Amino acid sequence: MKNIRNFRNFCIIAHIDHGKSTLADRLLEKTNTISSRDMTNAQILDSNPLEQERGITIKLHAIQMEYVDKSNEKYTLNLIDTPGHVDFTYEVSRSLAACEGAILIVDATQGIEAQTISNLYLALEHNLEIIPVLNKIDLPSAETTIEAVKKQIIDLIGCREEEMLYISAKKNIGIDAVLDAVIERIPPPTGSIDKPLTALIYDSNFDSYRGVIVNIRVFEGEIKEGDEILFMQTGMTYQVEEVGIMQMKRLRVGKLSAGNVGYFTASIKNLKDTKVGDTVTLAKNPATTPISGFKEVKPMVFSGVYPASTDDFENLREALAKLVLNDSAISYEPETSNALGFGFRCGFLGLLHMEIVQERLEREFQQNIVTTVPNVQYKIITNSGEIIFIENPAQLPNPAEIREIQEPIIKAEILTPSDYVGNIMKLCLDKRGISTNIEYLSEDRADLSWELPLAEIVFDFYDKLKSVSRGYASLDYDFYEYRKSDLVKLDILLNGEPVDALSSIVHRSKAYEWGKKLCTKLKELIPRQMFEVAIQAAIGSKIIARTNVQALRKNVLAKCYGGDISRKRKLLEKQKEGKKRMKQVGNIEVPQEAFLAILSLDD
Repeated sequence: MKNIRNFRNFCIIAHIDHGKSTLADRLLEKTNTISSRDMTNAQILDSNPLEQERGITIKLHAIQMEYVDKSNEKYTLNLIDTPGHVDFTYEVSRSLAACEGAILIVDATQGIEAQTISNLYLALEHNLEIIPVLNKIDLPSAETTIEAVKKQIIDLIGCREEEMLYISAKKNIGIDAVLDAVIERIPPPTGSIDKPLTALIYDSNFDSYRGVIVNIRVFEGEIKEGDEILFMQTGMTYQVEEVGIMQMKRLRVGKLSAGNVGYFTASIKNLKDTKVGDTVTLAKNPATTPISGFKEVKPMVFSGVYPASTDDFENLREALAKLVLNDSAISYEPETSNALGFGFRCGFLGLLHMEIVQERLEREFQQNIVTTVPNVQYKIITNSGEIIFIENPAQLPNPAEIREIQEPIIKAEILTPSDYVGNIMKLCLDKRGISTNIEYLSEDRADLSWELPLAEIVFDFYDKLKSVSRGYASLDYDFYEYRKSDLVKLDILLNGEPVDALSSIVHRSKAYEWGKKLCTKLKELIPRQMFEVAIQAAIGSKIIARTNVQALRKNVLAKCYGGDISRKRKLLEKQKEGKKRMKQVGNIEVPQEAFLAILSLDD
């Protein structure tokens, strides 16, 4: 059995596109976990087609490597590669809970970004050993920026200059130094195999043949095939069937001891029995206290997800249950809509997260879905003092019963080159933001702190931030508080009938402009009918904007060659009456694009 002193559990954290997955590839090659000819794509751990298409890491990926150091001693390294986008911070926090150390990568040409700081603070909360690494030193532009970036890291972490590693993951420079630093600086895991089993579930996924595959980090004791285990949160017991480690594929080893990272299966068919963050222990000799310090996720953006066909409701429920195993940042509960029928109200961490989940439902689970306009969670205080939280405009009580509506406010941290400070301040002011602090980290780099309404940033704020700063600014945000605001419910009516799936809650100052733009956009998207369709935007009973989709008309005068004008009038009046009757009984099919129209509205 391997000595626990020879285990190292670490993860790689960085801002998006700073080279995490590329460094992970080089570590796999250097430790001969995978050969160069088996490198089928640039980021081998990003196995999901979505990750490869977009060039970003969406899921954490664990893999075990064997490394022999200079003194010929063999070490087992458990690496977890993490995402860098702000929408996937929860994946990072879960991987940190399973590690003793972290490699912090900073792009030598771009310097420290907002997500770098955020991920660093997460790592420090878990008391992890930080190894600072400067990547992309081979780029010509790095020569002019490397000294400034080095100073940024020293100021941020408080490390010494000699502790920094200089590498180029793409050109395979300095990779040995990274492996040596992992062994020398990251402490071995603590724990004893003689104590009762305590293991943290940090991830899981579903296999059609074997049920739930649970990924764990063992802190105390050992788990082996045939053991009867207990999930401490749900209280369910199962018999372990297979125990193994994660290499490029799952490798069955029979048992896992304290300090190791791996997986087990136990024919778990009920998807609700395993929870990320739960503690696994033995049923016969259970641990007394579960592992603490693992935070529950808090969704920031809510959207309705409905099956395109009502017959597929149960299939969608099953697909969501399986997806939640793999991505526990999603929350969902059933809801109904007059326009769309039965579906689910889903909570996401951000707009990119929502987009990825929708694509995964369509690709991995073959679900044909319709999604509604994203919303945030509002806090309603009624006249009687009751507090209600709503994620759907349809849940808004009668305006006469509402004392005040509060909206979620976030604290945003924006790191940007100084040249773009003015542009970014204008953007934040347009989004009803309040500036709290501006700090210049160097002559050409500023850190802006803003309080912004979450509803204003979930749509296109990130894209616009990148546009006004030419891609250089970076954003990180955290929930701050609920704050009273002058908000109204904006309804969209088609021929006088409200479409609940198109309703939204907006600030009164933007309601008129928003309603007008939405009516114009819907006019382009709703197909012409045999009768005229009136599109209206309303606040309560007050119509604030209107446009019409003209009816398709048959030329009833084509057969009239000359003759009296009264004959033509008679035919036109007859057509007009027919159109009126059609309008009363006609149904309007609203295409999927219409529900996403709000996303593409320009402020």
